[in-house]
Amino acid sequence: MITTKDLTKTYGGQIALDHLNLNVKAGEIYCLLGANGAGKTTAINLLLGFIEPTSGSAFINQLEVHKNPKATKHFLAYIPENLMLYPSLTAVENLDYFSGIAGKKLSSAALKDVLEESGLQPDAFDKRISTFSKGMRQKVGIAIALAKDAKVLLLDEPTSGLDPQASNEFGIVLQKLKTKGVATLMATHDLFRAKEIGTHVGIMKDGQLKQEFVVEKITLSELEKCYLDTMKYEKESV
Repeated sequence: MITTKDLTKTYGGQIALDHLNLNVKAGEIYCLLGANGAGKTTAINLLLGFIEPTSGSAFINQLEVHKNPKATKHFLAYIPENLMLYPSLTAVENLDYFSGIAGKKLSSAALKDVLEESGLQPDAFDKRISTFSKGMRQKVGIAIALAKDAKVLLLDEPTSGLDPQASNEFGIVLQKLKTKGVATLMATHDLFRAKEIGTHVGIMKDGQLKQEFVVEKITLSELEKCYLDTMKYEKESV
């Protein structure tokens, strides 16, 4: 569902992403770890079609992104670190609007069912987004993905700034999407959450994918050591 082949992006001779090769299948959650500037967000922006690759290719559901920008967006949903919703509208109204853009017209009852499935408390359905915490806004983002019936979910630091409970609740919802066959690529700094919910983990540095792991075959302490060793090498080489 998510594939990159030697995906590369440079800016004025500066390499932001260097020959990235990824393959995320339906029902997998791939967590990209790395320091700021490692290339995680660049990779996601290329998969979204926000920027064009310098070389290589990005694919969503076997369609090349920069050649099929509209078609690939049909299959995916995107939740950035700070999700942009309409603050003066309620959760139901935001979901109705964004699902409508995706061509999905749901009844009021169905909209509320989707919000509940996303983990949002029923007493918040008719409250304005301006009153929501970040964790609550992220749940509305998940609801939009559910309403859209997205097959691919791209996440850029979605748990940054969330308290442990909200982060855990977000992880639970991602696991539900996993059982529905959604392919998820998540850029994150949260090693614990990557180990907790991911099926695969990759460690990036200087635009390169340095290491990859199947989560069930590595302990949290081993993952932490590998990550810190990579970051240590980075600091020593500066």
